[in-house]
Amino acid sequence: MRSSHLLAALCLTATTLHASEFSLRNGDTVTFLGDSITAARGYTKIVEHYTLMRFPERHVRFLNAGQGGDTAHGCLQRLERDVLAQGTTVLTVAFGINDIGWGTKADDTHRQQYLDGIRDIVLRSQKRGIRVFICSPAITAESPDTAEKGYLQIMADEGMALARSLGASSIDVSRGMREIQRRVVSANAQEKDSKNHTRLHVDDGVHLNDLGQLAMGYTLLLGLGAPAEVSAVRLDAPTLRTVSAEHCTVSSLERLPDGIGFRRLDRGLPLNLGIFSALNHRWIPIPDTLNGYRLQITGLDAGDYEVRAEGRLVGRYSAERLARGENIASATANGWEPGGPWDAQSDAVKEIVDARDKAWGGEHFRRQFNGDHPASARLRRQAKAADDALVTLARSMAKPYPYRFEVRRAPASAPPVPR
Repeated sequence: MRSSHLLAALCLTATTLHASEFSLRNGDTVTFLGDSITAARGYTKIVEHYTLMRFPERHVRFLNAGQGGDTAHGCLQRLERDVLAQGTTVLTVAFGINDIGWGTKADDTHRQQYLDGIRDIVLRSQKRGIRVFICSPAITAESPDTAEKGYLQIMADEGMALARSLGASSIDVSRGMREIQRRVVSANAQEKDSKNHTRLHVDDGVHLNDLGQLAMGYTLLLGLGAPAEVSAVRLDAPTLRTVSAEHCTVSSLERLPDGIGFRRLDRGLPLNLGIFSALNHRWIPIPDTLNGYRLQITGLDAGDYEVRAEGRLVGRYSAERLARGENIASATANGWEPGGPWDAQSDAVKEIVDARDKAWGGEHFRRQFNGDHPASARLRRQAKAADDALVTLARSMAKPYPYRFEVRRAPASAPPVPR
């Protein structure tokens, strides 16, 4: 499939998965329930990071209830302890591969156990007022065309249909990830050296690598209704007029000797995941479907212009390109550094989310295997205080502030405008 067709398919999948509005509300406690892919705490951090950046005023707590080797039926033994008793208000559920024994138990008996487990999870959670999202599982490395018609997908379809019949929601993670997988498979087919192939899994073909976890987090966000557009500004340079400002405000618009300046205050900010993370956009179209941070300026004299935010060079664009509008969410003039301040903020928030995850994981491990420690109660209190402090720090780091933009004529010696 040609690259343009793949991108169109990915965007269509994104549109299909999008709910009417973002499902995570102020005051929610979100619990991710699943097997080892959830316990790896990869895709869950993507959802947390995105929520912090896009909705910094919403207080949302994130908990991980993944357990290696678990199934939809097996998790019922721990559902009260790990989910219902934790103040959960939103629950995502991702099981499947262990339920059929990695394919060795793909039979009616285990299918029914899976469906019975899904039913019990939904009904018991709904009694506590929890909003439930039953997900199809992460893809395996099996051929996407074969997997589309395979036992696991058919069983997951039945589980999602059952959830909807009970009044819960569903997210087809498998098909969302499969569109990304098709793009990877198509590119790999053009690369003769297998050492240069891109993969979504580790060697066992089931557990996800970092790119696979990003693909799952991305697909889950779409299913939760993550909005595609962050904010958009449209200015008319000759009249110094703000034509429109969506999800942001513009102030201090002024004419400069060689361009214009203004301040922009956004409600939320784009998701960026560190230096070189934009390389993953080849596979996962985050800019087109999650990260629209738009700048459009009409009426500039012909020529090339530098866009700076808080003094940092974001990029160089022609007047024609600026008139059409640019998505500057991940734009940078130096691939070794973040672009605008929103990029730096998101990179910093990622580090804090990772730190929180490590700290949470340490206490979670201790409680599982060293719960009789004589200072257990004190350690638990200290871990909770550290967790709260890191969440507060991340939210503060993600909060937008008014950025000073300057759009000025590029010097004649400036490098060529990127195309």
